[in-house]
Amino acid sequence: MKDLETLKYPIGKYNPPNEITEINITSWIKELANLPQELVTIIGSLSEIDLEKTYRPDGWTARQVIHHLADSHINAYTRTRLVLTEENPTIRPYFEDRWANLPDAQTGDVVLSVAILKAIHERWVTLLRTLKIDDFKRTYYHPEAQQQFTLAYLVGNYAWHGKHHLAHIKALK
Repeated sequence: MKDLETLKYPIGKYNPPNEITEINITSWIKELANLPQELVTIIGSLSEIDLEKTYRPDGWTARQVIHHLADSHINAYTRTRLVLTEENPTIRPYFEDRWANLPDAQTGDVVLSVAILKAIHERWVTLLRTLKIDDFKRTYYHPEAQQQFTLAYLVGNYAWHGKHHLAHIKALK
């Protein structure tokens, strides 16, 4: 049996490069663009029983992870737009564990969240591809972390986030 830390972070924790380059950003945008189709491919082979399995003890079910991806990436898309339209906005954290325990996340059809993820990512990637490199230096403040982050950091974090949860779902197969 794998240790709990490996089960929680099968690809490791997000560890951004010390200096984020245009090459990093371009790669991360490509990963964001590919995420919805990768998710479709992975869940295409999952049964309803598989969707109720957890990727670790006391973890979320595959269904909850899929709904969480949509919820989380909606927030990331919104945060991106705030960063681009306000000066160093304070973003609003949310209780992702509580969201994952709402009835729609526990029993809802994953096709709905996949559709949301496809649409959000199409809009988000379209926007990100129009930005200049200096736009990625714009900042926001995260009150839980009590820290300021750049848009580049956010893009990298959510590219990692998608791969992180894809690994959880793959582990169920």
